[in-house]
Amino acid sequence: MNIEIQQRNPVLLIHGIDDTEAVFHKMRAYFIQRGWSVYSLNLIPNNGVVGLDELAKQVADYVTATFAPEQRLDLVGFSMGGIVSRYYVQRLGGINRVQRFITISSPHYGTVVAYGSQRPGCLQMRPDSIFLKDLNSDAVMLGQLDFTSIWTPYDLMIVPANSSQMPVGSQVIVPVTLHPWMLTDPRSLAIVTAALAKPIKLIKNSVSNQDAC
Repeated sequence: MNIEIQQRNPVLLIHGIDDTEAVFHKMRAYFIQRGWSVYSLNLIPNNGVVGLDELAKQVADYVTATFAPEQRLDLVGFSMGGIVSRYYVQRLGGINRVQRFITISSPHYGTVVAYGSQRPGCLQMRPDSIFLKDLNSDAVMLGQLDFTSIWTPYDLMIVPANSSQMPVGSQVIVPVTLHPWMLTDPRSLAIVTAALAKPIKLIKNSVSNQDAC
């Protein structure tokens, strides 16, 4: 039988390219005011010089160093940070730690803006890159989590904007006009908060006396 529980986990925020954790200043304060414990880290380097898989290892190391082994957490990734977070979830064991996973304006299927740089991390974010094709080949596993992708059709950093859509989980459109505003617009903040507040569904097997014999 399915059981829903209201479980509030610590929230880990992962920033995008050329950003630092400071980009979450408003969002962090918003969550803390509503009772969440919020964590973030600075991905180094943050400019695409190293691959997103290398940055994902920093996320894995941070989780191991910061949270008890049995502690479940919720993950929010913005832009490139959403892809870094996906690699952590899908390739580095994060699937066993994360309960709610939210990406905000992330190039799940690449962005043509990435053609402007030859840096390894940017090459990985190009449409049809080997990296993204591999990550999307088993994206269905995200269905094991409470996964939400949030995006805007007016995004000039994620081109085409619908690259932020995913065929798994829930998706929400927030019609803001600038990429960075996805972290500060009141509608965005409310939607992310609602996603973090979703009850967790547990499946409990009930065994009858006859079955137990």
